[in-house]
Amino acid sequence: MDTAVAISSGASARTWGGELRATLALAWPLILANLTMQLIQATDVVLLGWLGPKELAAAALALSLSFGMILFALGVLTATSPMMASALGARSNSVRDVRRTFRQGVWAAALMAIPTLIVLWNAEAVVLSFGQDPELARLAAQFLRGYMWVIPPWMLFQVMRNFVSALERPGWVLVISTFGIPLNALVSWSLIFGHLGMPRLGLIGGGVGSSIVWAAMALALVIVILTDRQFRRFHVFGRFWRADWPRFRKLFKLGGPIGITMGLEGGVFSAAAYLMGLFGAPSVAAHQIALQIAATTFMVPLALGQATTVRVGLAYGRKDREGIGLAGWTAFWLSTAFMTLMATLMFIFPHQLITLFLADTPENATVIAFGVSFLRIAALFQIVDGWQVVGAGMLRGIHDTRVPMVFALFGYWAIGLGIGVALAFAMEWRGVGIWTGLAAGLGVVAILMLWRWIRRERLGLLPVGA
Repeated sequence: MDTAVAISSGASARTWGGELRATLALAWPLILANLTMQLIQATDVVLLGWLGPKELAAAALALSLSFGMILFALGVLTATSPMMASALGARSNSVRDVRRTFRQGVWAAALMAIPTLIVLWNAEAVVLSFGQDPELARLAAQFLRGYMWVIPPWMLFQVMRNFVSALERPGWVLVISTFGIPLNALVSWSLIFGHLGMPRLGLIGGGVGSSIVWAAMALALVIVILTDRQFRRFHVFGRFWRADWPRFRKLFKLGGPIGITMGLEGGVFSAAAYLMGLFGAPSVAAHQIALQIAATTFMVPLALGQATTVRVGLAYGRKDREGIGLAGWTAFWLSTAFMTLMATLMFIFPHQLITLFLADTPENATVIAFGVSFLRIAALFQIVDGWQVVGAGMLRGIHDTRVPMVFALFGYWAIGLGIGVALAFAMEWRGVGIWTGLAAGLGVVAILMLWRWIRRERLGLLPVGA
């Protein structure tokens, strides 16, 4: 679909049915792409689980250390999506504006990768500073020495993904990500266990495998953008040395609050993993498995949030108030329906879901029991988790990011972590208390996001002259 068709399709979706079709046409490749990318990490979790609960717990601490920083970077780079979508919606100088936004997005990715790599290189000291077991800290650092090189290609991939999504052609991301799943399984399996003539690297092999696969996926998407006719005409890699400082500042002005919002959410789950570490390796391993399942279902409303950012952004660029409302509420109800189904499955079949990741053996009984209790709580927050991420996507489409950042700080940390710590230690609920706090925090953020969206006109968030 070329740009003109994409814009005209946005302009014609003035009914619920039309917006539903337009949203699903954009969202389904994003949903499948998100799921395939999540399955790449899930594959690593399964393979590391075969090494044993201790190795899985160490990988959980390692991934948790990187999680908040990665989500902050993702949030900043997410700003390129509404910026490019608004330029396409406005039509004026859209090719030039999209190219410049893409370029500054890659600059921002390079800038953010540097401190992230420094922290991950010194992971053992960081993990020890959080009071974790020295053996788990050593193993976590070992895994990260291989995994940290995921960061640069992963960040570049996100900027390119936002570009093709803004043009409403995310199918290439799906194709590349789908090939990434078996490739990651094969490479990581070979490097972890020493198959197909590869050295047996254990934990570090899982990290190295992921780094190789993400580099290959980023390179594949670069080739697509350079060769596809509809992408090539934007010349996004042309004159890459040319600075655009006003746009660079705008990117961080818009994306900084998004990054902080997403980093706060990811950070609270990372903090939960380290609090679990105070209760022992079985709690950490169970937390990682339950979180992996919850994160997989989360990929669908996340994609709907990404799609509604584009759909709302296109309407925002046209100054179409009716289109803004239709785009936002369509994604909201789609998310609600899906997450209701996922909540039901998690609550009814927690044991079966946990044992997809860990063999149902006597030595794993403690981890499985913890995982079942955590997953049942995750079932309770599925719907509000969908609400908060789609709500954030709706608000990003109208370039509203700062107040949602405050909502995240209050909801995730003051409410979520506060309640979690109180229940875990004062009430001695331990891991169940941590997960109960996470559910409470997500619920508060969801309500606040929706309250702001409902009051968007009164708050002056809609485009002037609409």
